[in-house]
Amino acid sequence: MQGKVLELIFKHRFSSFDKECQEGVFHQDALWRELVSLAETTKFGKSYGFDKIEHLKQFKANIPIQSYESLEEDILQMKNGAEDILWPGQIKMFAKSSGTSNSKSKYLPLSKASLYENHFKGGKDILSIHCQYFPNSTVFDGKNVSVAGSFDEQNERRAIGDLSSLLLANLPPWVEFNRLPKKETALMTDWESKINRISTELTRKNVASISGVPSWNLILLRQVLAKSGVTHLRELWPNFQLYMHGGVNFEPYKKSFEEIVGPGEFTFLETYNASEGFFAIQDKFGDEAAGLALLCNHGVFYEFLPLPDLHKKENTTIQLEEVKLGVSYALIISTKSGLWRYMIGDTIRFTTLKPYRIKITGRIRYFINVFGEELIEDNSNKALASVCEKLNCEVSEYTVGPIFPDKYGKGGHHWLIEFKKAPTKLSEFKEALDYELMKQNSDYEAKRTADLGLQAPTILSLSKGVFYQWLKAKGKMGGQHKVPRLQNHRKVIDEILQLIKDH
Repeated sequence: MQGKVLELIFKHRFSSFDKECQEGVFHQDALWRELVSLAETTKFGKSYGFDKIEHLKQFKANIPIQSYESLEEDILQMKNGAEDILWPGQIKMFAKSSGTSNSKSKYLPLSKASLYENHFKGGKDILSIHCQYFPNSTVFDGKNVSVAGSFDEQNERRAIGDLSSLLLANLPPWVEFNRLPKKETALMTDWESKINRISTELTRKNVASISGVPSWNLILLRQVLAKSGVTHLRELWPNFQLYMHGGVNFEPYKKSFEEIVGPGEFTFLETYNASEGFFAIQDKFGDEAAGLALLCNHGVFYEFLPLPDLHKKENTTIQLEEVKLGVSYALIISTKSGLWRYMIGDTIRFTTLKPYRIKITGRIRYFINVFGEELIEDNSNKALASVCEKLNCEVSEYTVGPIFPDKYGKGGHHWLIEFKKAPTKLSEFKEALDYELMKQNSDYEAKRTADLGLQAPTILSLSKGVFYQWLKAKGKMGGQHKVPRLQNHRKVIDEILQLIKDH
């Protein structure tokens, strides 16, 4: 009975979601004004004259684009209990994220306003979209599994941990009623013990949906299969209908999930929910190029910086009504947690306008431009997908770093790849990948022409589990931790090669 009531509520909600997407420019204009008004009396608001800002041009002129380093001192004050610093009142939740060049970890503030108006509202919209497009869904006929991270610290004064742990600890009762595993299991700190216990719990339950990062969910679901003795999850969970994923490019994982789930209708629904905020949700199905609907009325104000302007002194951002299709932008946000004009490090491009849909193309720091090739993550993902389809192979994980030239040779790219299904000939894979990269990126093609500026890529096929062992050695198990893709340095490459040598 409860499932039917929830289904009706979320079906009705979709019309509001759709209207907000269509009227994105209106909501964004209202939002920046609201943000400035609410934060006038904060330390940050007083420093940048929020009380005198009347136009968006003033907002941009008054406040420089921020990084974590530029806000870190204020965030640490908030973390120590100070009030009215970046956002009104006291912030008691901080999402721990991977570090910057200056810090091992980032601590991103999460206010109650952001919790409810951004993350939880976005969660409701996910279900409204699913109910709209899949009216015969069984998603409310069973439990939802969420594989969360853990707390570093939790007491009455503050909570610090992976974003997923903060969300899980504050879930509304109707969500908690339908959720697995037990909260004490979900928040365990030892990742391997947690996965083992969760998989044991799930073999005896009626699971209808699951959410989380694909790489870690695959590990969990394979353990469930092993413990239950079934071939496909559908044999164990007849109502299994929906997987809500995000955090990494899903294409390398999709085939594995389809094999594990088994035959029948199943929905893969992509989200863009980062430690800094919930930004977009897939709202079209059957069209891989459609992109994700940008959440324009969820407490986040967006600005977009064209990538060619990234390192210019006058890096002028544009607004939603000015964006163009197919152009890569650095995403800049202002939120109800006090992140002001904050460059989060992701790059996106628009796939449709009105409604505004986006694709995540990579990270500002995940690219290679050692030799002027300007290769970005979107290029490498697309090239790998094309090669795998042609050669009937499958990539689980990969990372790429430079091979710096010595006095006798040219530089190149060093690829470490873990295959789920290896190609028949690695040399054939290498040649095809090189060709696809040239198709994806004209700068790469120019450097590769006649080997003038760049050698053909060097590819090392790794044994299964090497990336997992590297993450474990780095203390980056579970949660939102993932293998970095493209880098302008060899630190990750050399660490993994040393790990292989030591073992």
